[in-house]
Amino acid sequence: MVRLMLTLTPVVCVLSAVAFSSVFERYLSDDPPAEDDRKNSGSVYEKAGKVRKHVGVCEEGLGSNIKSLVSVLLLLLLLMFTVHCTWVTSNAYSSPSVVLASYNHDGSRNILDDFREAYSWLRLNTGPHTRIMSWWDYGYQIAGMANRTTLVDNNTWNNSHIALVGKAMASNESAAYDIMRLLGVDYVLIVFGGVIGYAGDDINKFLWMVRIAEGEHPGDVRERDFLSPQGEFRVDRSASPALLHSLLYKMSYYRFGEVQLDFRTPPGFDRTRNAEIGNKDVRLEQLEEAFSSEHWLVRIYRVKDPQNRLERNTHTHTNTRHPPGRRPGGNVDSSRTSSS
Repeated sequence: MVRLMLTLTPVVCVLSAVAFSSVFERYLSDDPPAEDDRKNSGSVYEKAGKVRKHVGVCEEGLGSNIKSLVSVLLLLLLLMFTVHCTWVTSNAYSSPSVVLASYNHDGSRNILDDFREAYSWLRLNTGPHTRIMSWWDYGYQIAGMANRTTLVDNNTWNNSHIALVGKAMASNESAAYDIMRLLGVDYVLIVFGGVIGYAGDDINKFLWMVRIAEGEHPGDVRERDFLSPQGEFRVDRSASPALLHSLLYKMSYYRFGEVQLDFRTPPGFDRTRNAEIGNKDVRLEQLEEAFSSEHWLVRIYRVKDPQNRLERNTHTHTNTRHPPGRRPGGNVDSSRTSSS
């Protein structure tokens, strides 16, 4: 959408300038009526008498008020639009998309640097030939900031390749493992916003992964399988079994059932979807958690080798963090994890 705005901005500016110019030309002109109009109006007034002449004066005065009112409203509209554009430019388009900000209850601001933290970990802790699987939205960032190879990125034109990644995310862990071994995947990167309330995470994009995968693999992936009996996309106890066993769901909510964000919500409460997750005891057998950023916004999983894929994931997560403010067996300080 940003690229579309950049492309269409000159056209919109020219068209709006023509429209405003035409309106101002009509409502700000003080040209006297034409000679024929004056003669015709004079003859009409002579025949109509004084009463008709009085009505004409009223109409002329009313027209002047309308012109002034329309002109003032248009100028006010342009002024408000200028203020709005200045605000949008300073808040929405002047900050990098890899750095987020959250606000505490007292109005103070926290900078969330999870993306750069995760990309730095990839660059420093993985080999130069490591292959990363993620949704295509993060392909350019991983390639540019982590200098690692991704399966799909923002310039992937092969829809079947994107569909294969979507199929892996939507499949159960065993089926997804076969796909990842086929593609030579070493790590899987996902974005999860359930801790801080980030709405642009992969769970909210999941149905698009399913739809793209269904277009190429209709026999293996069907969108209706991931909806509740009422036809809704839910992550709580009403979630469909296909969603609860999908790879993306497991990677997003792995160990999340142990996390209690504050005293008002139960453990495993997803702030983005305002729901308590349906499966709090998520277990991984073919993958192991390698890294989770400070606010769990970016989570990276290592694909196990074939000889180790059946072992339970009992590794101590030295490269992962608890959500901010969380103490073992305690709650999270809600003032530090306000929604972004």
